[in-house]
Amino acid sequence: PPREPRVAGTVPLARWKCAVLKVGSTLIAPGGQRLSTRHLLSIARFIAEARAEDRDVVLVSSGAVAAGRALLGSLEATALPAKQALAALGQPRMFDAWARLLDVPCAQVLLAFDDLQNRRRFVNAKNTLRELLRAGVLPIINENDSVAVDELRLGDNDNLAAHVAVLVEADLLVILSDIDGLYDADPRKVPTATRIARVAAIDEAVFALAGGAGSTVGTGGMRTKLEAAAKATARGIATVIAHGGKADALEALGRGECPGTLFEPTATPASAKEHWMRHALASQGQLHVDAGALRALKERGASLLPAGVRGVEGSFRAGDAVEVRVEGEARAFAKGIAQYDASELRRVLGKPSAELPALLGYEGPETVIHRDDLVLL
Repeated sequence: PPREPRVAGTVPLARWKCAVLKVGSTLIAPGGQRLSTRHLLSIARFIAEARAEDRDVVLVSSGAVAAGRALLGSLEATALPAKQALAALGQPRMFDAWARLLDVPCAQVLLAFDDLQNRRRFVNAKNTLRELLRAGVLPIINENDSVAVDELRLGDNDNLAAHVAVLVEADLLVILSDIDGLYDADPRKVPTATRIARVAAIDEAVFALAGGAGSTVGTGGMRTKLEAAAKATARGIATVIAHGGKADALEALGRGECPGTLFEPTATPASAKEHWMRHALASQGQLHVDAGALRALKERGASLLPAGVRGVEGSFRAGDAVEVRVEGEARAFAKGIAQYDASELRRVLGKPSAELPALLGYEGPETVIHRDDLVLL
């Protein structure tokens, strides 16, 4: 049975075996000046105690750019190449700071968005992390900021942590920042704001509570934390947002209590492939379909045939992901992997599958998107 919380304002956590712990820049480099152990000691103690209980922990750490900026303050970090240079300079120092505090075998793993959307690299990353955990090694993960142009521009280790939680099949994702959790208003501006202890489902009303970035050190905000929680809970992973600078909050986590906001996992988690397609696979174009195709895909679980396609946007290739929407509608209702290039699809719009060989000059698939490669949004 669940334990009763022993600290006011906490809710009980289900027993977990593997957790991904994301630590934000404001905790690693308070004020953006330099790396500091002010908050990291308590976090390292939490990790050590969890490992002593034979639990696996994977650390996703921000702070590389802040560490580089502290070492080379003369470099103006507004342009992207400068940020990449600071990340390259600060990454080993951030890793060393954690390795010294944790005093266990640590492995540095750098990931970029390409590693997540390419299925083969996704599986390779998954196997590497699993092997590290089996060997008793603590992975310390960061975005490959020095080369990942798009990801550095987004600066989003929150969502990276959610992807890592899926990779290692974690039970729990913990996002530590300089705020106690999700509030019903901005606590920095509204003194009467109330922390929300538990969120059963992340919908548009919950996202509406998110403000902008709250720090000049990191580049994420509450919005990216909610996006990460949505990704993780959809895969059945409970998610916690808590204040990593408060020792009592980490002690509560160690006792199996959530001192911040607990986002409950969905009762029917998505499959691994469905989750990957929905959250990691970037769309390269769009298909516009008619109402008959909409019904076939949503109600009968059918594949998408060329006869139902009315328009093509983009210059994607066969094997790329595309969004599917009803012509005239702005929002996509599905995403799938196209079996033809965009140029080929434009030649067979609205045609029966039997006519494809004559139109294309070769015998190809009968479907534009096979049902096994399609997910409803």
